[in-house]
Amino acid sequence: MGKFLSGRVSALGAIFLGLAAMQAVPAALPLLGTLEPGRWELRDEGNRLISSICLGDPAQLVQIQHAGRNCSRSLISADSRSLTLRYSCPASGSGRTTILVETPRLVQIDSQGLFNGAPFALHVQGRKVGPCS
Repeated sequence: MGKFLSGRVSALGAIFLGLAAMQAVPAALPLLGTLEPGRWELRDEGNRLISSICLGDPAQLVQIQHAGRNCSRSLISADSRSLTLRYSCPASGSGRTTILVETPRLVQIDSQGLFNGAPFALHVQGRKVGPCS
């Protein structure tokens, strides 16, 4: 009987920890909310354009490699200038992304993980370039 109760308490603890992590993600997203909406260019370390997006929901920047996929996210860490999240996308992979907000118009994004079974690593600079057309 004690073993059964112990297992249930452990399961409940895991559920509460999972819920706490999900609650923490929106708490960190105000940092992303400081970013200006509009047309953003994402460029790699060689200054090559890898994507141009109309940034409405700044959470789009969390999963660049898995853009448009429905993924769950959990917060790893956050401070006044940066945040790190882990995300998982059923059937297509997962990643870990750190976003450093330099200004409301400039971010540095580091992301790595698995995409369709293959590893990826990105270092991207995101910069607002104007309004969405």
